[in-house]
Amino acid sequence: MPLDNRTVRLALCSTVVLAATAACAPEPENKAGDKPATASSCAPGKLATVASGKLTVGTDKPAYAPWFQDDDPANGKGFESAVAYAVAKQLGYEKSQVAWRTVPFNSSFAPGAKKFDFDINQVSISEARKKAVAFSSGYYDVRQAVVALKSSKAAKAKTVADLKGVKLGAQVGTTSLDFINDLVKPDQKPAVYQKNDFAKSALKNGQVDAIVVDLPTAFYITGAEVTDAEVVGQFDNTGGTPEQFGLVLDKESKLTSCVTGAVDSLRKDGTLASLEKKWLSEAVDAPVLK
Repeated sequence: MPLDNRTVRLALCSTVVLAATAACAPEPENKAGDKPATASSCAPGKLATVASGKLTVGTDKPAYAPWFQDDDPANGKGFESAVAYAVAKQLGYEKSQVAWRTVPFNSSFAPGAKKFDFDINQVSISEARKKAVAFSSGYYDVRQAVVALKSSKAAKAKTVADLKGVKLGAQVGTTSLDFINDLVKPDQKPAVYQKNDFAKSALKNGQVDAIVVDLPTAFYITGAEVTDAEVVGQFDNTGGTPEQFGLVLDKESKLTSCVTGAVDSLRKDGTLASLEKKWLSEAVDAPVLK
């Protein structure tokens, strides 16, 4: 049956409308980190950094040994300072192109835009923190340890159960505090401190029986800062995946895949192991608290 003029006009209009709709339909959004890094996106020294031509690295102050030396992240001494510069070199930035910014520990992984390209400050990778920030792959496998005055009853602990009746302390927002609450589950509420310096002072003054910190820090505290204290032991890895420190980036950072690639390269070529041996050699085996 031949079509009348009105039917033809309606068909043409429908075709035009459908074509326009298809042309204007929103495309799927490409989120940061959805695609793997490419050679062009990670071009050495050409990343879309916070400050053009520079790599801005955040960490807390004071910057503690053995992760840093002399409270000066920029001197390249200490494990995390050395790792930061090694990552920078992988990304195409010389030492003179690295700018350090003071960022409080808890602020580094809090929600919100960041004023650094990455932060390095013994921040453990966790699913909860990934809701607010992005992480590189891990640059250090962590064990948590207990430090107590030699005269304290906590110094006699051989098992996790032996710690239930002692007063424990740790820095707020850390996995050290998580281990106390989730693994030890002490009879007394743990003391919580804004900084490890305050926790160490409390230990010295007998306000707590013991504090929980990562293992390298534990050996540094007992060897250089609180010499009448000792490393009582370390906690076993309770899960299949070890706790790891990771570099912290903005949740939507386009640098995440590039930074992860740099960390992976440093692990593969033995650089991370070499730096760990150089700067964290005192973190030797300690008794495991079962």
